[in-house]
Amino acid sequence: MESVDYVPVPRLLRARELIPRYNKAMKAPTKEQALKSTWLFSECSAKELRSIAGIADEVTVPEGKVLVEQGAIGREFYLITSGSASVKRNGRHVATLKKGQHFGELALLDRRPRNATVISATEMTVMVLGQREFNGLIETVPSLARKLLAAMAGRVRDQDRKAVQ
Repeated sequence: MESVDYVPVPRLLRARELIPRYNKAMKAPTKEQALKSTWLFSECSAKELRSIAGIADEVTVPEGKVLVEQGAIGREFYLITSGSASVKRNGRHVATLKKGQHFGELALLDRRPRNATVISATEMTVMVLGQREFNGLIETVPSLARKLLAAMAGRVRDQDRKAVQ
């Protein structure tokens, strides 16, 4: 009779235990989780994040599409959920943005000209938050404004620390 190799039971159980963790790690982040990962919304509560996510649109953008143009008035915030984008300032490539990164956050706070052009380098999905919708949310949820100011103060402090080093 031929001998058969069996996998010991404890080893098999460990492998099965890893599968749910692996699958859980592979899930795409929710809109709220994606927003929470940005410095602008890092201080927001789960309820506030749900409110923000509720007014944000997810949009698929083809490769080569200009999302924002240097000098144009900014009106939207973009959070990249898949794909990548090229950032150009005065026609020169200055950065590449990828999943989890964002741009246009200052457009939510003021209507100033964009300081760079952002073009989709690949097909990408972005979460878009418009200034008008965001302002309406700030009016209905005043605590959100204080948290945004706290996040902005933290960002200014970080930039100041980097400038001094």
